[in-house]
Amino acid sequence: MRRADRLFDIIQMLRVAVQPITAAMIAERLEVTVRTVYRDIATLQARRIPIEGAPGLGYLLRRGFDLPPLMFTADEVDAIAVGARLVRRLRDPGLQSAAESVLAKVTTALPDALRSGIMEPTFLVSSGSAAMPDGVDLSDLRRAIRETRKVRIAYSDAEAKRSERIVWPIAMAYYVDVTVLGAWCELRNDFRHFRVERIIMASVLNDLIPVDGQRLTERWFALQRERASDV
Repeated sequence: MRRADRLFDIIQMLRVAVQPITAAMIAERLEVTVRTVYRDIATLQARRIPIEGAPGLGYLLRRGFDLPPLMFTADEVDAIAVGARLVRRLRDPGLQSAAESVLAKVTTALPDALRSGIMEPTFLVSSGSAAMPDGVDLSDLRRAIRETRKVRIAYSDAEAKRSERIVWPIAMAYYVDVTVLGAWCELRNDFRHFRVERIIMASVLNDLIPVDGQRLTERWFALQRERASDV
């Protein structure tokens, strides 16, 4: 969890508390150490957030304090609501959970006049039909992309032929009916696309991709644009 997110979550916890919350309780909920919570509380107090209390006794947020309202237009609120619900249709539990968290945070911070646009939107986002992967955690694939790490996969193709490969993950492609990993395949020495529901097993390796990840990504996107123009 990023520190900015953690500080926000601490404020949210204190806002709804009816009695002092100890650093140990906050640490358990955020899965950090008590010492980290003490540092975060000190940081918030230094930023003039009116947190009262002391180590060992617990903390409360002074009544009347509120975060400044986020200045979104009605169209921007609709964009957030639609975007988060579009993420829900993806068969990626990590992103689905993150979308719910985004909606909760935005809903809390919005002024009352705009809050209904998030809680009771006047639109419908249909469900997707992509298969849910069993053999791979998509959060691991996204992490490998961010960290430019190789991934070892066991893959079953359309004819159920199994192969083991080491790939350099480049991008995730989320379609309504399928989710695809775009990667450089060491076995084929070329770009390949892997349907995630056909990945039987995956493990992120410590080995870094031995080329400039940004350049590799640009080559992959250029290839996708070229293929799209040929259709």
